[in-house]
Amino acid sequence: MKTKLFSTLFSLVVVFSFMSSCTQVEKDQPTKENSLPKELSEFKGKIGKTYATSEEYWQNPPSPPEGAPNVIIILLDDVGFGQTSTFGGSIPTPNLDKLADNGLLYNRFHTTAVCAPTRASLLTGRNHHEAGSGFLVEWATGYPSYNCLIPKSTATIGEVLKGNGYPTAWFGKNHNTPDWETSIAGPYDRWPTGLGFDYFYGFNAGEAHQYYPAIYENTVPVEPNKSPEEGYHFMTDMTDKAISWMQQQKSIAPDKPVFMYFAPGAVHAPHHVTKEWRDKFKGKFDHGWDKEREIVFERQKAQGIIPENSILPPRHEEIPSWDSRSEGEKKLYSRLIENFAGYMAFTDYEVGRLTDAINDLPDADNTMIIYIVGDNGASSEGGLEGTINEVKGLSGISSSLEENLEKIDEIGDPSTEPHYPVGWAWAGNTPFQWVKQVASHFGGSRNPMVITWPKVIKEKHGIRDQFLHVVDVLPTVLDAAGIEMPTYVKGIKQKPVEGKSFMSTFTNENAAEIRHTQYFEVLSNRAIYHDGWIATHQHTLPWRQDIAPGYDNEVWELYNLKEDFTEANDLSKENPEKLKEMLALFDSEAERNHVYPLDDRGAERLISPKPSPVGDRTSFVFHEGAVRIPETAAPNLKNRSFTIEATVTGKNANGVLLASGGGSAGLSFYVKDGKPTFTYNWFDTELTDIVSKKSVTGEKSVIRFDFEYQGGKEPGKAAIGKIYLNDELVAEKEIPKTVAGRFGVDTFGVGMDTGSPVTHHYKPPFAYTGHIEQVKIELK
Repeated sequence: MKTKLFSTLFSLVVVFSFMSSCTQVEKDQPTKENSLPKELSEFKGKIGKTYATSEEYWQNPPSPPEGAPNVIIILLDDVGFGQTSTFGGSIPTPNLDKLADNGLLYNRFHTTAVCAPTRASLLTGRNHHEAGSGFLVEWATGYPSYNCLIPKSTATIGEVLKGNGYPTAWFGKNHNTPDWETSIAGPYDRWPTGLGFDYFYGFNAGEAHQYYPAIYENTVPVEPNKSPEEGYHFMTDMTDKAISWMQQQKSIAPDKPVFMYFAPGAVHAPHHVTKEWRDKFKGKFDHGWDKEREIVFERQKAQGIIPENSILPPRHEEIPSWDSRSEGEKKLYSRLIENFAGYMAFTDYEVGRLTDAINDLPDADNTMIIYIVGDNGASSEGGLEGTINEVKGLSGISSSLEENLEKIDEIGDPSTEPHYPVGWAWAGNTPFQWVKQVASHFGGSRNPMVITWPKVIKEKHGIRDQFLHVVDVLPTVLDAAGIEMPTYVKGIKQKPVEGKSFMSTFTNENAAEIRHTQYFEVLSNRAIYHDGWIATHQHTLPWRQDIAPGYDNEVWELYNLKEDFTEANDLSKENPEKLKEMLALFDSEAERNHVYPLDDRGAERLISPKPSPVGDRTSFVFHEGAVRIPETAAPNLKNRSFTIEATVTGKNANGVLLASGGGSAGLSFYVKDGKPTFTYNWFDTELTDIVSKKSVTGEKSVIRFDFEYQGGKEPGKAAIGKIYLNDELVAEKEIPKTVAGRFGVDTFGVGMDTGSPVTHHYKPPFAYTGHIEQVKIELK
């Protein structure tokens, strides 16, 4: 009897468990209401045996909700809190001022303290580690939070708005596609056009040469329509394209709202701007960065940007004083900041052209502009001494003052890639401590934001001080548009959105705080905010990785932000229990957001193995038309021996056979005046030319270059270069220095030198005038 009863009960448990699991499966499955893409609207006609007994009914694709606004997100690059006039800075930004005078200024808005992670959070509404973007793609490691592969479970704002009928476009910088996926080999699903954007016009990298950018239109490389000498600048080009796209959309469907993500490379280095703009600031910063910080601090208080009782934190000993610099250094550093100021003012002018065009739209009143002034604080990546060749500086190689002063009048021109020194970055982040990458303090993570929406925001120049984070932008946009975040996108269950809508602040300056807790982490620089308190740990500095203390001897600071807007008064020793509480909260948030493992490695992480379409191959064959190949998808011509062999036809032909890199660093194998020539450009400081003693005379020739590396396993050492013409040795010369890491932002190509030229012995692209049958490369 007991056995029979037990058997019956067991059967019932199995049945109920099965029913429960079925119910759960059904509950978790995507529905028409909570998934993207959406189906066409319901067919409401009639289907008979023939058309005579049937009734037509046109089904409609998804469309934005009635009254949904145009949404324009503008995101500048590497702008400090205290650099624009709108937020108390010394660089006039009249067009940003104009927006602020017609909307709201946010003085407690936060980014992640570095570019690509901020952009991932902006696009997805998730914290950067949850979006797979714990740091930059160049430093990616094989952990889900750090591989820089934005997961399908974190759909972007572009995907959600496009799925609800918005036309979507992205202009400018894309630093969210892993650089090993930016070649023609793809995949393309993490390019902008694969992330929900109908149209993309911009570059796939952390920065771009503004006179010679590597531009893509959707997924196709395109070249600038004129030269720098003819007035080309990428900032103007992308603004023209953005205005044109927007105007065409409204010409065809004036009542249909659009979404635009406008993300200039400006004002990230290289700081490129014409003489006309940089000359406007001659002598304006001769007082130096210490005094500049004091001037901006007082202006910020006068403008109401910061509280009247704010304290200006002192300069850290890691940052030299202006008075300790020599006269030659002061001359160079003043020119570098004058050049940057011209670049910032020029950028404001171009953004003003865009906003003027927006104001001319038929539905300008129902257009929400979210203008985020920087994806992190001002950048110190120019190092303590500044540089006129940023790639050289990022490679850990200093330029002498004499070298830089020789080119002082060219700073900002196409022949330079300038970046100001650390002191100006520190001043640019007034009133806060530290700089970009230092996520522990607001100098790295607090950026200005201005929002206008005439239909809804009626207040003029209103200041909002709610604590916000970049993850809050996506839910705010969706809230404004009346669109819900889907549970499923393309059948994939979505991670919860971390951000919250702050639309309440649009009409109420006293709106309740929406963000009570927020963690920060970049390169082990960490902070945790909670209800007015913040605990901070500065771990590494962009210009000094060697000071990382290890993870056993960390020093944390504690600030009460309700009384201390600028993080000037460390309370860690006075309130150890509160600090302990905050550290436990950081660990909890770090676990929840998959921040671990922490990693404070610098160059080692940069050169660590990463996925590559090249794989372990050592033999390559290229043909004409193989251009604009990213350096990471091309044969690695560094720290090893290799051979380049070009088979060509055509008498008296000249031009580039193969080039990699550009004006900052690179190599080019070409024929000039009939003679095969090889130029190695070591950071535009030492250029080695190897010229054949014989000319190409036959209808068909094989031209070979042998690069015999002399450094063994040590990187960046000397090499011997040899040129062969039809197997005859026709030139040989030592190359005393070679590049150990990357050539920079320029690309690899066969048959022409696109972008900034490796050498000034020719004008780009110097396309080969004969025919290149093939170029073979053998890596030794």
